[in-house]
Parts: sequence; C-alpha cells; structure tokens
Amino acid sequence: MLKLLSVLITISAIVASHGVALSSTPLLRHYAEGQKLTYHMKGINENWHYETRADGIVKKDSDGSYFEEYGWSRFISNGQAVTLSPASLDFRQRLTLDPNHKPVLPNLTQVDLRLIGPITDLLTFYVDVWLAVRTGKLTQPGDHCYFKQGTPHSWADGNHVLLGQSSIDFSFALKDINRANNTATLIARHLPPAETQVELPAEWMRKPVADTPNNWVTVQRMKDGKFLGAVGKEIFNDEIVLSLSDGRILSATMDNRVQTVERECTDSNLTQCSEPKPHFIRRQIEITLEH
Repeated sequence: MLKLLSVLITISAIVASHGVALSSTPLLRHYAEGQKLTYHMKGINENWHYETRADGIVKKDSDGSYFEEYGWSRFISNGQAVTLSPASLDFRQRLTLDPNHKPVLPNLTQVDLRLIGPITDLLTFYVDVWLAVRTGKLTQPGDHCYFKQGTPHSWADGNHVLLGQSSIDFSFALKDINRANNTATLIARHLPPAETQVELPAEWMRKPVADTPNNWVTVQRMKDGKFLGAVGKEIFNDEIVLSLSDGRILSATMDNRVQTVERECTDSNLTQCSEPKPHFIRRQIEITLEH
C-alpha cells in the first residue's frame, strides 16, 4: 500500500508559493455542495484480486472550500464477499480536488488491513489531479511538467507495517482534450528522485536493487514474531480521465511496480536475517465513476 500521505501539506505550501493562475487549466474542479459520487474499484495485487465501492458526497468547509467525504463498503476478496468491521464501515475518508482546500490525512489505524490499499490508492488519484492543477502548467494537450518532491511519504499503520516509505518525484502531462466526449486525460508518473530520502534502517538496504537509488522500503511484523524487511525501486504510471464540465474524475488506472529484495529477520533492526530474495511486486488498480 504505497501512497502519498505525509507530504501533502509540504507540497501545498511549495506550490502555493508559485502564485500560478489556476483558472487556466481544464482540469480544475467545479464543485456543487451535496453532489453524490460512487466509485467502483478493482484491484490486482500480485495474486490477490479484489473489488470494493466508495460512496461520497461533496461538502463545503467553514472556509468556503470544498471536499468529498467517502465511506467504503461491498468488499470482495478473490471472489468472496468480506464482512468489514464496524470501524471500517464507519470510517470516513476526506478527499479534495479543490486547490484551495487543505489536504487531510486519513487515520488508517482502525480500518481493515485489506482496505488500506484501496483507501490510499483513491487518495493517490486525487493527489495526482490536485497537484497537477496546483502547478498551473497544464493548459493544452501536450503540456507537461516535472515536480521535484523526494520527501518520503508513509503508509505505515504502526501495527502490521512498522516502516513503509516511498520517495518520489512527479511527472505530469496533459495527454488529451476530447471535446466530443467532454473529457480531459491526465498522465501522472511517480518516479525515483536523483537522491532518495527514505529511511533505510539496515546497511544491506543501501545497495541499489535496480538502476536508481532505492526509493521504497518496508518493515513488516510477521505472525511468527519475525520481521520482513524489503527495499527497492518503485514507480507509478497513472492515467486519469476527468470531466471537462466540472472536473470530476470519471475513471482512472494505476500500474504500480516495485522491484525489491527482501529478507526475513529475527530482530526489528534487521541485522539477523536470511539471504536476500528478489521479489517483483505489480499492482494494477482501476476506478470507474458509477452513474
């Protein structure tokens, strides 16, 4: 579950200082309070296939900015319906495409572990669009920009995932404006920065796994009391289709690849470990707005 969390406020401050003209981009969201949205999500995480649903409603904050509040339900794991816990069903996720709204980070400590991926994947799509709009540089098909970030973001839940960080830069391109279909298509790529900033708790994690500095790391608590440490290179390729009428996300796809090595360790410092094993992770996510 590899997403954009703790860097949002930092990104907001950096891009806000640029003083860009946001009204020039066709990706800008035009909100109507009370509007309801429902997304159907399908995911493949290696051999795990799942589906779930997010139901949202547009709300207006006290400062006049807008956000969307989502609840999650109807989770299907490998073809079998899953009964989510009351805490997971009561969980509400706040997302926004309003460039004037401050991002809110989700509290993942009480939700079902199987929901963390969908929650953070939906967040990723929203952050991609939100940040692309904030750059103010995507106005015509073919426009592109590169945003250097690098600051690590976390998906650790503190229980199962003790450390989970990814360090990325963003590459955005306005692929297409289709007036006939009334859509705009955004391409967002998450790429390793020239210098990674992720926390690497063990010396063996510093050796590059691929052709760039390692920009992805995780330490997980295993059921037998051991710890699984893994490190490697992560990239995202996201394609997001938006409505030209109001900037709603109509559909989106994600191809997330991580080339890693992992070791089972008897200590949390990852010093007493088995031999490293290569592990290639590929996650494919798609969401569709239901009508």
